[in-house]
Amino acid sequence: MTVDAPNPSLRDRIQAATLRVGIRVARALGPTAASNLGGHVARTIGPWLPVSRVARANLSRALPELDAPARRRVLLGVWENLGRTVAELPHIGSLRRTADGPGWECEDDTELCALRDHGGPAILFSGHLANWEIGLPVAASLGLAVSWFYRAASNPAADAALQEIRREAMGAEVPMFAKGSAGAREAFAHLRRGGVLGMLVDQKLNEGLAVPFFGRPAMTTPALAQFALRFRCPVIPVRPLRLGPARFRVICEPAMALPDTNNRATDVYALSLAMNATLERWIREQPECWLWLHRRWPKDPSTVQRRPARSGPLASS
Repeated sequence: MTVDAPNPSLRDRIQAATLRVGIRVARALGPTAASNLGGHVARTIGPWLPVSRVARANLSRALPELDAPARRRVLLGVWENLGRTVAELPHIGSLRRTADGPGWECEDDTELCALRDHGGPAILFSGHLANWEIGLPVAASLGLAVSWFYRAASNPAADAALQEIRREAMGAEVPMFAKGSAGAREAFAHLRRGGVLGMLVDQKLNEGLAVPFFGRPAMTTPALAQFALRFRCPVIPVRPLRLGPARFRVICEPAMALPDTNNRATDVYALSLAMNATLERWIREQPECWLWLHRRWPKDPSTVQRRPARSGPLASS
């Protein structure tokens, strides 16, 4: 449980108050209007922010086949998707499986229903694509209890508000694991008890495995592969697609093959490589819906090669 800081700073109080107002406004507007407003504001302001330089550099290096106008179009789409995602978050718990309008559809939920009926352990993985929070209502609708890793907000009050939205979306009290060594130990115990674990595995890390991603080495969490190989459990890629404002299709791909060479380091690397290749395939198909704004790759590729991965199944995710 997140505990509020005893003496929050003025900045923290302002941020938390702004977030609460934003949540109320988004809920008053409804999911479609909130998504459209969030997308418009972010698309208008975002490209002028300094962080857009990171996205431009990432796009230039990862997708060199795109010319400058195409990269600009992708960047506008990135900001629009991010703005929509933020504005949709207060509605995430109210989105339902529907044929059209606000909500979601699922392409082949066989694997997820099997997990619901027979239990885990199992791992679902995805990335920061479309609205990555959509997995919560999907799992809840199917009656599947999924625990997720999350990156705690630096502002405790804001973090508590976001976690409350996620708990409402799940419709039940399920454990959430903060990224880091303590959360990894809790996640390991969760899988050992037969739980289902969700992981977003495309963020920047300062340590881990140097695994190719768009042809360049990127520090990649070994935790997913370590967990999967330790329990020999299914690893199911789950891809969200944005179809419109507050409208999504969730694609559950077949469970990935687990390598078994009797060399743990080799198997961890091979599964991590397959995971990155899956993410890359998704991103190439809808590049404007991925979060290109973070420093997924180091400026100096040689530095990533020198950072060793933590050993064991409790490596930080």
